[in-house]
Amino acid sequence: MDVLVTPTPELKGSIQALSSKNYTTRYLLVAALAEGTSTIYYPAHSEDSDAMRRCIRDLGAELTEDEEKIIIKGFGSNPRDVRELNVGNAGAVLRFLMAVTALCPDVTFVNTYPDSLGKRPHDDLIVSLRQLGVEVDDNGGKLPITIRGGAPKGGKITVSGNVSSQFLSALLFLTPLLPEDSEIQVLDDLKSKVVVGQTLEVLEQAGIVIEASEDLMSYRVPGGQRYAARTYRVQGDYPGSAAVLAAAAVTKSDITIHGLPEQSRQGERAVVDVLRMMETPLQFDGDNVTVKGNGKLKAVEFDGDAATDAVLAMVAAAVFAEGTSRFYNVENLRYKECDRITDYLNELRKAGAEVEEKRDEIIVHGKPEGLEGGVEINAHYDHRVIMALTVVGLRCRKPLLIRDAHHVAKSYPIYFDHLQALGANVQWQE
Repeated sequence: MDVLVTPTPELKGSIQALSSKNYTTRYLLVAALAEGTSTIYYPAHSEDSDAMRRCIRDLGAELTEDEEKIIIKGFGSNPRDVRELNVGNAGAVLRFLMAVTALCPDVTFVNTYPDSLGKRPHDDLIVSLRQLGVEVDDNGGKLPITIRGGAPKGGKITVSGNVSSQFLSALLFLTPLLPEDSEIQVLDDLKSKVVVGQTLEVLEQAGIVIEASEDLMSYRVPGGQRYAARTYRVQGDYPGSAAVLAAAAVTKSDITIHGLPEQSRQGERAVVDVLRMMETPLQFDGDNVTVKGNGKLKAVEFDGDAATDAVLAMVAAAVFAEGTSRFYNVENLRYKECDRITDYLNELRKAGAEVEEKRDEIIVHGKPEGLEGGVEINAHYDHRVIMALTVVGLRCRKPLLIRDAHHVAKSYPIYFDHLQALGANVQWQE
């Protein structure tokens, strides 16, 4: 389905932040890897988190859910033998489970999104799994991929961090369960270190001991560990909320989002700092953040690697800022559901934005007067692109039609409901 975004000068009201997708998928996994019963309060509901629910159930976890919590009886280090797993379009879920299913004899991850996840590379994780003695039918590093494990061995492991930190996180979930101690060395650079910090935080909460170097480039993982059954509470989601905050910044607004801790360890919390640098009026009251935007923004420069999933929303705000903004160290955006640099900037240009790209940079020449709009644009099956383009549409002079906007459900199924509740003129089109 498509969405028509009609210019909206003013947003008002309050919403409850969606629960964090990143924390939900990690809590679901560590609960499944525990041998007892865990409880997760306020888990996210999205295509990604639902993919993790589906897959851990296939692997033998027992799940019971009501409106506020999910109770999981885990399978520990003995997942059920299963022939196929379908992760949908969820890259992190795929990579985490590629490692975990090294405990299984023969699992094939199928390719149901050939134009999105099916195009993404997983070679770096495959190289590391082979170091553990796991046989992989790699199909050139892309789905479908078959993992033939059963008895992976610990030891010295290397993993590249150049493309994604998810490969490292995957190994951190698996290696504590192996009989031997492991040493993991990250090669090259490590993208999204903040997200690795979230993985380590969740592992510690689950009773796992890992010694990490200060620069997060090397790890010592004692073997023979067991995940503890615990109770978890999921915090609000900054990556999704970034787009709503950006929408408030580019319009005349008075909105409050509940459930966003000011001291959150989510990297995308940086959107708050960036919007303040842009001179957006923004303040916290406990776990509630209020924006009283006036649509007047100043250009910024920002290292996007610290907040990967909020960069597109911040770029959308920068489209209307006075001056030239630069978001650098963002090459890993190219390896997401689409190429979030080339594909996204092409769509922004259609709407009238003046943007440039380099290999690892996005440069935005702001137009405080707004954009022309009045065009159809392609979402490239990417939830972050959809949300960011919607922000831009609010300040166009003519409506924007965003094709295939239903893919926003990957992380934020009620995104357009929330925008409508705040007064945005967004309408589904058949």
